[in-house]
Amino acid sequence: MVTTTVDPSEVAKFEAMAAEWWDPNGKFKPLHMLNPCRLDYITSQIAAEFDRDLTQPLPFKGLRLLDIGCGGGLLSEPMARLGATVVGADAAPRNIPVAQVHAAQSGLDIDYRHTTAEALAEAGEQFDIVLNMEVVEHVADPQAYLTACQLLLKNNGLMICSTLNRNPKSFVMAIIGAEYVMRWLPKGTHDWAKFITPDELYDLIRKAGLEPVDKKGMVFNPVSWSWSLSARDLSCNYVTASVKRGAR
Repeated sequence: MVTTTVDPSEVAKFEAMAAEWWDPNGKFKPLHMLNPCRLDYITSQIAAEFDRDLTQPLPFKGLRLLDIGCGGGLLSEPMARLGATVVGADAAPRNIPVAQVHAAQSGLDIDYRHTTAEALAEAGEQFDIVLNMEVVEHVADPQAYLTACQLLLKNNGLMICSTLNRNPKSFVMAIIGAEYVMRWLPKGTHDWAKFITPDELYDLIRKAGLEPVDKKGMVFNPVSWSWSLSARDLSCNYVTASVKRGAR
């Protein structure tokens, strides 16, 4: 008889947490609302950079992808469904079992790890794509963090990085609006002083050894209650693409 150290009551707790992460009307509702917009940008950039046809089944097959700050797997799972070999990493240990439970429930094979970009880089891990979504504004040293992300990329690899602009509008929208008025996020989720302007992020990306190739705003429409991409409005949430140039 095979013995196991699995505690069913602990598994039940994680399943309950997984249900919360994946509840579109729960406390992660803002991410669920933003996710289609993020996925639209991510998939189009990957398809363009790696010459993939999104109308084909498993268009990202053969690409190894790292989702840094994966949380419950809201981006890792769609990437796996598109055929990518996905590693999801998060510095918060409780997120990993939550993500693992939901991936198993969804029949997806995703390598979730409680680790950091720096630890993965030190271990010599390499990826075609690094998804770096809403993380850089939470780290202590953005330059060191982005340099670690660069080390994780293969030559001609692609990094998608999103964050929040630092200006009066973003303070009103992301701090006062999201945390205090709408109560979408717990108070104190964001530190406005750590927000990064697009010019600052491009400078950090270049210093890390990557070449920025694109940036778009992600704009919330309170009338349609939805997010969309904008080539002009980068005043609050925005997303960038950058490439590690090297010989093919």
